[in-house]
Amino acid sequence: MELTFQTGALLLLIAAVVAMLTRRLRLPYSVGLVAAGIGLAMLPFAPKATLTKDLIFTVLLPPLLFEAAFYIHWEQLRRDFAVVTILATLGVVLSALVTATGMHYWAGWPWLGAAVFGALIAATDPVSVIATFKDAKAKGRLLVLIEAESLFNDGTAAVAFAVVIAVAGGAQVTSIDVVAMLLKMIVGGILCGGVVALGALLLAGRTEDHLVEITFTTIAAYGSFLLADHFGMSGVLATITAGLVMSNCQSFGTISEKGKEAVEAFWEYAAFVANSLVFLLIGMHEAHQNFGAVWISALIAIALVTLGRAVAVYPCCALFAGSSLQVSMKHQHVLLWGGLRGALALALALGLPEDVPQRDQILTISFAVVAFSIFVQGLSMAPFLRRLKEIPS
Repeated sequence: MELTFQTGALLLLIAAVVAMLTRRLRLPYSVGLVAAGIGLAMLPFAPKATLTKDLIFTVLLPPLLFEAAFYIHWEQLRRDFAVVTILATLGVVLSALVTATGMHYWAGWPWLGAAVFGALIAATDPVSVIATFKDAKAKGRLLVLIEAESLFNDGTAAVAFAVVIAVAGGAQVTSIDVVAMLLKMIVGGILCGGVVALGALLLAGRTEDHLVEITFTTIAAYGSFLLADHFGMSGVLATITAGLVMSNCQSFGTISEKGKEAVEAFWEYAAFVANSLVFLLIGMHEAHQNFGAVWISALIAIALVTLGRAVAVYPCCALFAGSSLQVSMKHQHVLLWGGLRGALALALALGLPEDVPQRDQILTISFAVVAFSIFVQGLSMAPFLRRLKEIPS
């Protein structure tokens, strides 16, 4: 059983209580949810709910991605698009290489298992990153950089992951195949998102009924994801594109003023529901992981993922040193520590074919890395930002 309506309603009740408690205790909401999920799983009457790749990708991820993209202003993104693109492409590749190489030589994994883990854990997770930085109330260029990168780096990670899985399945993959996959997933995903969003905008511009306008945005969010995924393209990039187009492209149609308020309120709530379910379910699954059996490999993986993130951030940002796009050292430190992993990595790990080397270890260690991201990095993010004077004390 994945997630029934009754179980979902119970989890939302728990999430609402957790939201009240974490606000009073001044703790990150995502941390409180995962902790609550762990505690809930320990109870003898714990609800039965399974975290699956399909549940994450087709139900919970689209509203989170769409809502985040909807609030990004194109002018802000355009100014730092080159930096975001380098971090989301070259940065992801460097991170995956460091992690895979380290897992092979330090943890003794075969190259295929190490490469699979390196590819799926390389990209920062938009769900965890956005939730954490919202809780910390970060603003300005730093927020644009880290949110936009976490949204866009999926394309590179998805191609790397697809290539490694193809090789693991015995396929002969050439450099031409990799380029073709890259173009198909990234360009195709962007086109799908743009086409669906423009169609939704054209229709939304012909009504002032805010309920109908909300419906069109919902169709854009889920429709773009499902269309791209159906054709083997990046559903994540499709939904992100749809969100950007619907909030920034006014020439094809506009959402009415009343409708815009209703749409923003709806997607804020939709993101709250999806966030709540994602982190509670992660916590419930964390409770059942046998970390003791792989604790050495888990510690090595956490160290390598952090090192890989450092190798991704500092050299990529150094490319812009001395230019108008230069990233301050303070912001680079935040990009390093704020590179959280979460639902996206778990979705890929949960969807691994049974014959992938080290599959069970990869899944357990992915949960360990996500636990470190949420509890260690998540809890320390606000104090770290205050120390760097990026948010008020």
